[in-house]
Amino acid sequence: MRTWGPLTAVCLGTFMLLLDVTIVVVALPDMARALHASLSDLQWVVDGYALALAALLLGIGAAADILGRRRVHVAGVVLFAVASLLCGLASGPGTLVAARAVQGVGAAAMFATTLPLLGSVYQGRQRSAALGVWGAVSGAAAAVGPVLGGLLTEGPGWRWIFFVNLPVSVLAVWLSLRLVPESRGPRGMRVDWAGTVMFAGFAGGTTYAVVRAGTDGWSEPATLVSFASAALALVGFVLVERRAAHPLLDLGLLRRPAFVGVMVGAMAFNGVAFGVTPYLSIWMQTLLGMSPVRGGLTLLPLTVAAMAAAVLVGRLLHGVPARLTIGGGLLLIGSGSFCQAVLDAGSSWTALVPGFVLVGIGTGFVSPTVAGAALAAVPAERAGMAGGAVNTVRQLGYALGVAVFGTVVTSRMTDTLPHEAAHTLAGGGAGALRGTFSEHALRSAFASGLDTALVAAGLTGMAAGALVLLLVRPTAAERTARAAAAANSAAPAPGATAPRG
Repeated sequence: MRTWGPLTAVCLGTFMLLLDVTIVVVALPDMARALHASLSDLQWVVDGYALALAALLLGIGAAADILGRRRVHVAGVVLFAVASLLCGLASGPGTLVAARAVQGVGAAAMFATTLPLLGSVYQGRQRSAALGVWGAVSGAAAAVGPVLGGLLTEGPGWRWIFFVNLPVSVLAVWLSLRLVPESRGPRGMRVDWAGTVMFAGFAGGTTYAVVRAGTDGWSEPATLVSFASAALALVGFVLVERRAAHPLLDLGLLRRPAFVGVMVGAMAFNGVAFGVTPYLSIWMQTLLGMSPVRGGLTLLPLTVAAMAAAVLVGRLLHGVPARLTIGGGLLLIGSGSFCQAVLDAGSSWTALVPGFVLVGIGTGFVSPTVAGAALAAVPAERAGMAGGAVNTVRQLGYALGVAVFGTVVTSRMTDTLPHEAAHTLAGGGAGALRGTFSEHALRSAFASGLDTALVAAGLTGMAAGALVLLLVRPTAAERTARAAAAANSAAPAPGATAPRG
């Protein structure tokens, strides 16, 4: 138990925090009915968590190096559990969104300390095995989320998707305190809190502006002010990082095309692959009449294809350049999004299956390789920074994807429905509109909105895939090192006799 106990403790936390990224998707219609939530409320239920996780990941990771990684990890689990309880007890959408943001803060503390804790406990082959198990658990959490969310929502109710975190958190805290040793980073480190605040302002301001654009319009003063505030926060972040002794992100890394390419690919990956999923879930449950369980099970073609492709990449494509797995995977995800954009008023969920399979295969290509590509694109001393950055932009990509594609869905709906009706329909309120609009009109409007969002996702995936293929190339030094390694492996061993022709 002492050998693998720390891995068990860390993986419990990782499973919970990644599960909560996707577990809410199939529960959104029930949340909307129970809390009288609007479309923007539902978007923030998803995005409040992802944004807090993305915005604080790097800053909390630096703080953990100073304060103690186990201490910060356990504090994150406790905060996550308290926030989960508040989510389950929420009496209105505002309370739920606030609790989800607090939950994201706890998740950031857990996620930021996961790999450093494993790295301090395990060495050599044990470390490789531990990281392999951790990666499998991470993938399983995303796969299980929609199905488990459907079972809990249809069974005891949507609030139990949060209550279920409580016993798991107690076990994770007990195991962490008992079996995980404390560790810290190098002495003399400082936390770049100014950079953390500026990055949070940029990420939150941009997402808020996109959500407001969907509600009020792109040219409304509130939307423009939000975009301007986000731009100022980005400028402030750049200025702070240039002067910080221990920056969150060394801006010099942005002069490396391979690093930029990996960051672009990671952000686009989570946004394109999963950003439309909440609206597909709402469509299937409120217009196709599917139960939460069936709605979760419809995502199985995607998850099974992703897991199978990940195994294939690990076994058969080891050593293939990351630009091909990431760039090719994004092209597959973009193609899968295009294949899903075939919906009309008479479509059923089965029309999505071919596209789901393509997106799943692309996910299996990108997900296992994107973190390693980020580390390979930077000097060894910046590996921790690169790992945190790639996890940050993945969560930010998901948050922006949900916001952007939700705005696209509702904007397209307003071509055939009044503005308020479009937002009500996209927010899961089809039942309230059936006395005013025909079933055909509602289905046609929602299908049209989804098609447009899926086309936008497809174009984004294709563009990101092309950029990765263009930018993520080995440097001259890396090509020389590979050539030398190949020459050494091909050279005969000392004392060997060369074959005769």
